[in-house]
Amino acid sequence: MQAIFKRNEKKYILTQMQANQLVTAISDYMKPDTFGTYWVQNLYFDTENWDVIHNSMEKPFYKEKVRLRCYGMPETTNCFFLEVKKKYSGIVYKRRLSISTDELKNYSLEEILSKDNSQIAKELKYHIQKMGVSEKFFLAYYRQAFAGIEDDSLRMTIDSNISYRLDNLHFTQPQLGCSTLDSNIFLLEIKTPLSIPLWLARILGELEIFSSSFSKYATCFTDWIGQSKEKNNKKVIEIA
Repeated sequence: MQAIFKRNEKKYILTQMQANQLVTAISDYMKPDTFGTYWVQNLYFDTENWDVIHNSMEKPFYKEKVRLRCYGMPETTNCFFLEVKKKYSGIVYKRRLSISTDELKNYSLEEILSKDNSQIAKELKYHIQKMGVSEKFFLAYYRQAFAGIEDDSLRMTIDSNISYRLDNLHFTQPQLGCSTLDSNIFLLEIKTPLSIPLWLARILGELEIFSSSFSKYATCFTDWIGQSKEKNNKKVIEIA
């Protein structure tokens, strides 16, 4: 799989009806990708004080984050990706290292990166050490993925069932966790090295699908903060 990315990413919030209509409308231009539909499981790295996500939520000109990702289930894919994702002036850059399930079972990430002499491994090791981050936040969602028929660099994903948890940071039960969006709400992402093609822009306009600023990690983190405050307030009331 591709290890280095540079592309534009646009996000859109959809209803289930709009998602169904969109999939039908793009059928002449796009097809389901090799994996079709699958779980995407992510383990985000952050500092003890959550500096990475706090900085990201301030929407700076440049930001970066590290995550460990699995497409599907470990026993079927046998492959994880440790990646650093950067965003600069609206352009997304991603560099990732492929790690086997056996490697993760037998070695720590620090050991894996130390024995890998590739440039990407060195960059990941540097970022983890520089940022002082470790595994903190599990986030999963169910994905439909599509690729352009004539240009497979055009990618479209539709995500649902977005959930998170801060314990049991493993990749065996993606469905467990706190949900953040209504079951009728979906997240569309369009990823392309160039601008969105005119035919797709026309379809989006006809279906009244408009771009939106949305971060899964930030949304889940905000939800967790809100729930934590509610629990603390409830304890105060009960004690009083």
